[in-house]
Amino acid sequence: MKILTAAQMKRAEEECARAGVPTSTLIDNAGKAVAAEVRKILGDVAGQQILFFIGPGNNGADGLVTARYMYNWGAKIDLYLFSRRPIDDVYLSRATERGITATLAMEDEGLKNLTSLLRRADAIVDALLGTGKNRTLEGVFAAAMAKLNEVKKEKPSLKVIALDIPTGLDADTGAVDPDCPYSDYTITLGFPKPGLFNMPGAERSGKITVVDIGIPEEFATEYYGEYLETKDVKPLLPYRSPFANKGTFGKVLVIAGSINYIGAAYLACNGAMRAGAGLTTLAVAESLVPVLAAKLTETTYLPLPEAETGIVSPEAVDIIKGELDSYDVLLAGPGMGQREPAVQFMQNLFFELKDKVLKVILDADALNTLARIPDWWQNLTCDAILTPHPGEMARLTGRSAEEVQRNRLGITREMAGKWHKTVILKGAYTVIAEPGVLPSGRMGVSPFTNPGLASAGTGDVLAGVIAGLLSQGLSLFDAATLGVYLHGLTGETVRNNLGDTGMVASDLPPLLPLTIKKMKEGS
Repeated sequence: MKILTAAQMKRAEEECARAGVPTSTLIDNAGKAVAAEVRKILGDVAGQQILFFIGPGNNGADGLVTARYMYNWGAKIDLYLFSRRPIDDVYLSRATERGITATLAMEDEGLKNLTSLLRRADAIVDALLGTGKNRTLEGVFAAAMAKLNEVKKEKPSLKVIALDIPTGLDADTGAVDPDCPYSDYTITLGFPKPGLFNMPGAERSGKITVVDIGIPEEFATEYYGEYLETKDVKPLLPYRSPFANKGTFGKVLVIAGSINYIGAAYLACNGAMRAGAGLTTLAVAESLVPVLAAKLTETTYLPLPEAETGIVSPEAVDIIKGELDSYDVLLAGPGMGQREPAVQFMQNLFFELKDKVLKVILDADALNTLARIPDWWQNLTCDAILTPHPGEMARLTGRSAEEVQRNRLGITREMAGKWHKTVILKGAYTVIAEPGVLPSGRMGVSPFTNPGLASAGTGDVLAGVIAGLLSQGLSLFDAATLGVYLHGLTGETVRNNLGDTGMVASDLPPLLPLTIKKMKEGS
């Protein structure tokens, strides 16, 4: 599904109008779709008290149509109008003729009526400003949002549902006004907007749902990126021939682990095998082989000489150099640590990758090592996938982690182009970008925000999964996209079974084949 900026969304709506689909039809479609989604969120709405914040433009009209549907389903509806609607406004008249009460903000002295409405409400639908020109919240808008935030703290059960985007959130950047509410849900119209995935906007948006309002996707000729759905990634699943052998599914060499981070090697290799790699070999400091072999019985091993116990020697790169041509994929970095011998080993390794045709994934400490090398991308010319979390991206770019989070989509795309690498920025709404500018440079955004994945080792599993997919012939971007999606979807399975507290990285690999099976079966 395409991600559209506010301007791109406006052009898509104009294209609809030229094709004979007027704005009024889109508003009716939006109101009906939002109402259906609100009913999914709240369950049986009969008897529930729902307060609608109604703005002056089309977002307010969407809210009025939504309110009408909810009223017809038995909900108790209150409308709070932040300005007078046009005298001939059919959306307001259709609501009030049903007996729905409306309060005008400018007639509500001291917002006393608003306070009462908020305290008795079960849910708020914020249909105030939408994706129009971003503006600072002032006057009654700011006061009402501040009052909403105050009541929400007193009454955590109050559900706040944003229509299209939360009021005070910039649809393009994710910047927020201080009074922008913390929505529990955002029901965005037609296509998702970039600002929903950058911080701090992502924090204010809650769970995001996209509803169809009747704009054909082909009308969005310009778009910012893609919001990943199962239908987008399912075609990327590698074909598994019944006549295959282990060579058919490729060979992965994983260079990982150190005395302090033994588990990273285990998790990365497990991820690669569970994603379907034909053969996975672990290159690791020789003293760690017995420990890992006790758990990784299907993995083959390439013991590496040590500078000290559990730390690879820089000279070990000569052994790796002699083995690279035997593998399809190289994954380097998980758990290698930042002790000087390991750093020197990785720097030596990077120089050996220049003219190699195998596919490369650099993760974790490989990225921290790259960050030490000025203009590293000018020397590391091989095709590669980089998998930084926000802290690692900050080190690689020389920016702060906060700056990275404020512009997750833009910085990922910028760095993919500058470094000429496929880049995965991990975290809530993981971003995947390939070099270039649309339409040649694709960018995808994962739909998953799972706090259970915010634990040690889950990134090692992800790197291994992507390596396993690469070994089966996928391109870098396709493997990155499918790997991120499968990883996130498997995390959802674990969360559904265990909850999001206490989930650990090793919960993921055993369930990965089941995720792939269900996706193939369409279940």
